[in-house]
Amino acid sequence: MDYEGLIIRPPSEAYSLLLQVTVGCSHNKCTFCGTYRQKKFKIKPLEQIKKDLQEARNFGNVKKVFLCDGDALIIPQPRLEEILKLINNNLPNIERIGTYANAKSILRKPIDELKKLKEMGLKIIYLGVETGNVELLQKIHKGVTYEQMVAAARRVKEAGIALSVTVLLGIGGIEKSVEHALDTARILSDIDPDYVGALTLMLVPHTQLYEDYMAGCFILPDKFGYIRELYLIISNSNFTNCYFTSNHVSNYLPIKAYLPREKEKILKMIGSVIEEKNVSRMRPEYLRGL
Repeated sequence: MDYEGLIIRPPSEAYSLLLQVTVGCSHNKCTFCGTYRQKKFKIKPLEQIKKDLQEARNFGNVKKVFLCDGDALIIPQPRLEEILKLINNNLPNIERIGTYANAKSILRKPIDELKKLKEMGLKIIYLGVETGNVELLQKIHKGVTYEQMVAAARRVKEAGIALSVTVLLGIGGIEKSVEHALDTARILSDIDPDYVGALTLMLVPHTQLYEDYMAGCFILPDKFGYIRELYLIISNSNFTNCYFTSNHVSNYLPIKAYLPREKEKILKMIGSVIEEKNVSRMRPEYLRGL
């Protein structure tokens, strides 16, 4: 397989074939993210994608494919449909195709185009929401408004594609911790996604947020501050049927819960950790990472 630069994927795509169809991120301006800083965004040549899929035919029974890098939905619809067709032709046992997407690229796709992608196997989209706080969305340079984020998420759901959103504990620092948590609960309730993954902020050198931290302009919560945000987000969110996790390696307190069914139980557990300051329940610092 031909990979350019660092390749990342969601935890739930651990056993998927990683097919790089773009290099980098079409936005690449978020102040906290250093993943694609060294990559100039481009769409990979179709011939290279064909070669990768021909190689993948030798990998055995491939059932899931994840399209890398940061935003495959930015690819023009005819090319994207061609890529999905190639996947289906080369991997006959494929059950699911997934991709990261940003709100702007989703909103560029009419609903009928998203439905067509669903028919061709695109069954899950991962959307980085990060926060529901209007001020923070601007400050971290997400490039979209609260309303655009909600509209994009709802469009994915309307197309019948599963939606997994990511939120970022700590992105508001100590100063905006409570506002961030409450507003994030609000946007999650407005979106009502199928999955939520709560990650914990890890400062990356050479990013703007890291520079702000080093200059003393941004102060991180302590480990229990992150967990209080997690508690506030879950307690103030209203879901129809959502699988909520904080099992990413960045998190201090790994949890998995079906909401709203297990809401009371999981809040009781998180609350006890906070009240008792029980560090034995928490992931040690040396085991955390990006």
